[in-house]
Parts: sequence; C-alpha cells; structure tokens
Amino acid sequence: MTSVWPGSPYPLGASYDGAGTNFSLFSEVAERVELCLIGRDGGEIRVELDEVDGYVWHAYLPTITPGQRYGFRVHGPWDPAAGLRCDASKLLADPYGKSFHGDFDFTQALYSYDLNAEDPASGGVPPRVDSLGHTMTSVVINPYFDWDNDRAPRTPYHETIIYETHVKGMTQTHPGIPPELRGTYAGMAHPAAIDHLLSLGITAVELMPVHQFLHDHRLLNLGLRNYWGYNTVGFFAPHFQYAATRNAGGAVAEFKTMVKALHQAGIEVILDVVYNHTAESDHLGPTINFRGIDNAAYYRLRDDDNRLYKDFTGTGNSLNARHPHTLQLIMDSLRYWVLDMHVDGFRFDLAATLAREFYDVDRLSAFFDLVQQDPVVSQVKLIAEPWDIGEGGYQVGNFPPQWTEWNGKYRDTVRDYWRGQPATLGEFASRLTGSSDLYEETGRRPSASINFITAHDGFTLADLVSYNEKHNEANGEHNRDGENDNRSWNCGVEGPTDDPEILQLRGRQMRAMLATLMVSQGTPMISHGDEFGRTQRGNNNAYCQDSPLSWMDWSMLTSNADLVEFVRRATRLRRKHPVFRRRRFFDGKPVRRGEQIRDIVWLTRDGIEMTDDDWYSGFKSVTVYLNGEAIAEPNNRGERIVDDSFLLCFNAHMADIEVITPNHGFARQWTAVLDTAVPTGHSELVVSAGESFTLTGRSVVVLQRTG
Repeated sequence: MTSVWPGSPYPLGASYDGAGTNFSLFSEVAERVELCLIGRDGGEIRVELDEVDGYVWHAYLPTITPGQRYGFRVHGPWDPAAGLRCDASKLLADPYGKSFHGDFDFTQALYSYDLNAEDPASGGVPPRVDSLGHTMTSVVINPYFDWDNDRAPRTPYHETIIYETHVKGMTQTHPGIPPELRGTYAGMAHPAAIDHLLSLGITAVELMPVHQFLHDHRLLNLGLRNYWGYNTVGFFAPHFQYAATRNAGGAVAEFKTMVKALHQAGIEVILDVVYNHTAESDHLGPTINFRGIDNAAYYRLRDDDNRLYKDFTGTGNSLNARHPHTLQLIMDSLRYWVLDMHVDGFRFDLAATLAREFYDVDRLSAFFDLVQQDPVVSQVKLIAEPWDIGEGGYQVGNFPPQWTEWNGKYRDTVRDYWRGQPATLGEFASRLTGSSDLYEETGRRPSASINFITAHDGFTLADLVSYNEKHNEANGEHNRDGENDNRSWNCGVEGPTDDPEILQLRGRQMRAMLATLMVSQGTPMISHGDEFGRTQRGNNNAYCQDSPLSWMDWSMLTSNADLVEFVRRATRLRRKHPVFRRRRFFDGKPVRRGEQIRDIVWLTRDGIEMTDDDWYSGFKSVTVYLNGEAIAEPNNRGERIVDDSFLLCFNAHMADIEVITPNHGFARQWTAVLDTAVPTGHSELVVSAGESFTLTGRSVVVLQRTG
C-alpha cells in the first residue's frame, strides 16, 4: 500500500476497477472505522477511513488488487440496553463481500461477552479479545468474466419443471464426476450432472443456499455441520467451500462457469436465498459483521428489551427489512446475483418475515414495493416460501401478483388424498386444477402455484410412504426436532421391509403422487433423488447431516431404474401436452358455442358427470376429462392452442375398482399413456367409449383420446 485516496461511498463493499480498489461501509452509529488489510502472514495493516458521506465510510487504495484479504473494525458505543454493540476488537466481515477466506474457531475471540459469565445477557463491558485469526476475512475479487454471449433460457413458468437440489448433495457421490470435482459448482456443471437433469426434462435447478454461510458451533461440537446452509454470513458471496478451486476468490469464477454451463443446456438457475436472518444468531451469538457494524439498523430488536432480538425465524434473529440500508443491502444483493452472476430467479426462505411491518404480515410492505418497481429483480422468477413461525405467518396465497409461491396446501392435500384421508376430494380437485381459490383473485395464473409433494424440509418421497413417525435421533436433539405431522403413511410397516406386497404398494404410492404432480396445473417441483427413491431413513430434518444420509446415492439410478424411467415418462408427457400446463384457469365453458363438452368435466367411476352430492359422498376415486380443444389461449405467435384430450383416472381406494369411460361425444377410444400400476408407467391398455376397465388400487391412469 502506497497511498489512500478519498474514493467513493458507492458502490458499497470492495470494488476493483483494474487499477485499485474502492472500499466502503455503512454504519450510522460508528465513531471511527478502520479498514484492515490482512497479509499472507496473518498480520494486518489498518487504514483509517476518514471520508464519510451519509453514514458511509470509504476510501480508494490504488495498489490493492484481487486476492487481497480484508475486514473492518468499527469503533463506537457499546450499550446493549440501547441496541448498540460496537466492539473494535472484532475484525468484521464486509456485508457486501464478494468472497471469503478462512473459518471460525468459536473461541472467546468471536464473542462480545464473557463466555464464562453467570449472566451473559447483562450487557457488561465485553472482554475485548481480538478476533483476527479466529474469523473469516473478506476477499477482493476480479469482477471480469468471459460470459461468451451467455443467454438466460427465460423459460416461461407454465413450461417450467423445477428440480430442488443441493450442490454438494447432488454431486458428492456421482461416479461420472471426477473425484476432485464432486461436491462443487464444477461438479454441478459437469456433463454427467447436466445429462441427468436433461433426461428428467428439468428446466430449472433450485439450488439450496449457496450464499456464504457458517456451521453452528453447537453442531460442530456434536460432530455435525449446517448442511442445508440456512445460516448466512455474506449475501453477495458464493459459499467458497463448494468450490473445487480453493484460491482466494476462485469460487466466484467457478460459480459463473456453472451457471454458464447450465444455461447452455437450457437450464435456469434459481437460488434459495435467506434474507430473513443471519448467522449471528441471538444475543449470545458471535459477532461476525452486522452486529458489530450497526446492530439496530440490521436487526429487529425487541421493544421491551433492546438487548434481545425479535425472532420470526426460529434462528435467533430477524433482519430489519424496515431500515433503508438493510433494504438496500437486500436489493443490491438480488441485483448483483442477476446482473453479475446471471442467475434466473430466487426462492425466498421464510418470505413472510420480509413482509412484516411491526408485528403484522403486510404483503404491501416496503420490500415488496421495491421489488415491484425494480427493473432488474422484477423480471426474474420470484418464488416465496409463504410462511414463517411468527403470529399470522402462514400466508399462502397472499403474496403480490408477480410472485409465485411454494403451495403448502397442494403438498398437504395430495399427501392426504393418497394416504386415504376422508373428505379431501373437493380440495384435491382445487389443487389439481391450479388452486384458483388462492391465486385467481390477485390476477395470477395457475403457474403461481409451485406444486410440490416433498422438499428438502421433511420426508423424502420414499420415506413419505415408508414411515409414520420421524426418526431424527442422529441430529442430537433426542428426536425433538422436525415436524411431527408429516401426513405420511408407511403402508403397514415402519421403515425398511422385505415384504413384496408392501414394497409394491409403496412403489404405487410414489408413482401415484409423482403422476399427480405432473398432470396438475401449476409449476411442478421435484426434490432431488425422489426420481430414484432416495431415503434419509426417516429423518425429516436433515439440516445437519452432511453425510451419505443426505447425499444422493447414485447407485439407485440402476437399482431403481424403473422409477427413473417412470419419472422421465411423466415429465415427457407434461412437456409434450399444453393441456397439463395451461396458462389460464379452467372456466367450465365449451370451446365454441353450441358445443356440449367443456374445458374440464368431473366424472364418477361410472362415467357420469358428478353432482354436488357426489363431492361430499366420501369418494376416493374420480375421473377428470381435460379438453385439449378448449384451452382457449394463444401461443407466442397468436395461434390458438389445440391439444389432445385426456382422462385422468384417480383411485385412492386400497381395492381395485371398475371405471367406465364416458360416452356421448367425448371420444370413441382411449389409450393409456401413463399407468402408475406399472413400474415404468408403460401400459398396453386401450378401451372404447362407454366400456369399463380395472383401475388398480392406489393408482392413476392417464388415458389419451385416440379415436
């Protein structure tokens, strides 16, 4: 370092321009701020940031280049009772850091209170143990990358099939990926991984958190890790432990290379993002960055005691999305991932927390207003997990018009129907047809419903049909963690079995739910490994299991090849036929005046249109006619879409039933194109109009009009 220039307050963070680096940090409560440059020997050079504009402290250093490690020290008031927690003994990570280096050792140095104190919450004078050498440091990156005319696929929602996956979990054991690339972004970009996605008809991967996160001290003491990654340290940096290239800043280029490879294959990249809380936890957590920079600006503090945090997330704190600089951080982060990292959308973890104004969930909060008017963020896929743990936090159906939502009601209804719960038929019909009761009044389309049966949180599909109870003992919490109401059914035996009848039933149950997912209106999402029956041995909360328990077991691709082929057949059917992915809701009207056959008709097993009484008769079987000539919406060229017509036949009874196909103008002949009673889904069934066929218990048959 030879000189220090005033620099600029924006952009925030460290910005390399080819000659030097501008550094800036927001803190409204700071009295002094020092930039700390970390040498290869672990020592530091401190640079006073004398320039302050609008509470942003900044300087430009003309000789600082990519690879430089750095942090900040914020000098200011220590008064926890007033929500102030400045502690200059802590080397603080840059909230806008694009890359990180090192790790946390969770010694006294990370904490701004005496770990041995009888009352740590008292807010006494902190012990002032320096955290340099005990904490992560930020790294200056080179922003240049040769995208080589990278083009976003921009797949419309109604043509999208999402695959929720984990960078490490998907690639860690894949035999087709070189060992040195397994568990990394480079592994996700490998042809072996991409070819599997393409074989399933996947159009978008939804990656579990890749923002830089830390592993909780408690978990490390138990020999576990924060596998899921919902514990963010940096909202701008790809988690560097997922990079095969371990040089400083290498994760950024490797992540971009992954996105580029997926785009070339026509696959979008959606990030699961966690803007509702950070890894600093509650008042007893470590001081990593936000707490020591400006505690009251970044976090929601309790009204009755500013030493403590409001917690709508169950993690110890909630980000203060009401503060303008915190809102700016979130929006800057989102724009960075779109513009610089080329991602195609976001799934917002516990999104209801971002909507909270004071104690209420308000879908017109400042955050959603900003997203609505933002010319960058408003144009990508925005998916809400529409709940948190606070009062009034379940907000399925209540997000603004440009948002889609994980439809928890779809998940619960489909699970209930296939495990034989009574009085679910009407609800099942609503979920199958796009949940218009949730989305139509806000001007949204069926694709606003992200339909899923399983996700990372909860049972896998195989476990959903194999366990009645959770089995989370490996998590070290005496099986107290995880959801107790799983809406699962073990088909008669808890866990593994050699009974062929139970194994056959479990197979039919899995195929029936997967088929339901693929013929439902909305946007389907598959959880990784469900295509070949991945199991977590009954663990429904594997957040801390960075082990074979959570990783995909690729040997099952061969051992359960029939299920893989079934999924491929089901996704091909969906992608080929627009009648399963309509852009508009059904309206019950015929396509042309004078015609009798409407866009959708609900039939009993006798082939007769259902009456109001039938919906409440306790039926567990139903047939649905989808009229491919009554889609009533144009394609991108303005041409009217015409498709084949189908009968969807559902039987949630244990016993086989006889189903009569409808007569009177529906079709002369029907041919099965998907049969969940058959392991691969392939069937030779052909039936004429008005004739009966046997619909196997716990199964779905999709019939296509062929006559």
